[in-house]
Amino acid sequence: MAEERTANEVCPQCHGRGWVVEPDEGGGRARPCRCRRDDLLPHLLGRAGIPPRYERCSLENFREGGNEQLVRAKKLCRLYIDSFLGDDGRFRESGLILIGPPGVGKTHLAVAVLKELVRRYGVAGLFVDFSSLLHQIQSTFDPSSSDSKHQILDPVMEAEFLVLDELGAQKPTAWVTDILYLVMNGRYMRRLPTLFTTNYRLGAPEAARSDLDRMPTAGGASPESLAGRIPALLVSRLHEMARPVEIDSGDFRREIKTAQHRL
Repeated sequence: MAEERTANEVCPQCHGRGWVVEPDEGGGRARPCRCRRDDLLPHLLGRAGIPPRYERCSLENFREGGNEQLVRAKKLCRLYIDSFLGDDGRFRESGLILIGPPGVGKTHLAVAVLKELVRRYGVAGLFVDFSSLLHQIQSTFDPSSSDSKHQILDPVMEAEFLVLDELGAQKPTAWVTDILYLVMNGRYMRRLPTLFTTNYRLGAPEAARSDLDRMPTAGGASPESLAGRIPALLVSRLHEMARPVEIDSGDFRREIKTAQHRL
């Protein structure tokens, strides 16, 4: 059992750094100190911005219903969590992009990954719905607002791990594009991992994009590509920043609710 410490007492293991360096054949390997997890976990979860609707989401209670794509998506999310801390003691730089129509569980999986990274590694993570972020920034235009654009954007660009929900859901105006570029480029330059969710197919690099964009969905319709919602530069950057995980299983959330109503 860990020894109890007063609020002002420094952890004797890491001396307040939050990390413990273990000697090895090289220069040593860093690992999160137990105090970082025990002392900071409630604080980190409280500041993660997880919406109340998704507070109880986890990989354990994610329902695949025997759907192969959902099973695969859950497995890839688990693999991502397990490999988040590399052998060199550093967090990985790449993220995931969960792709699929509304109702397949993308946000559930994204929140589950975020919570698990916070719990296991003491990551300072943040959940952001991009539409809500835009509204927050717009509110700073009011002269009576006490917040500035930088006060809202800086935590998003600097979070150790970010979930950016509903990428491409907004009308691609010049202003929306500018904000998205600031967020994505800021995190790209800082080498910070991001998990995106989107209802639009990512597409391939330019040479193969037209073929992917014509791929039919389960309903037979040709889906709109994310390339039509955000600039090609950012689509290219997404290929560097995140591994695509496609989920095309129909509205699984609606199917579950329908089944519940029948009971």
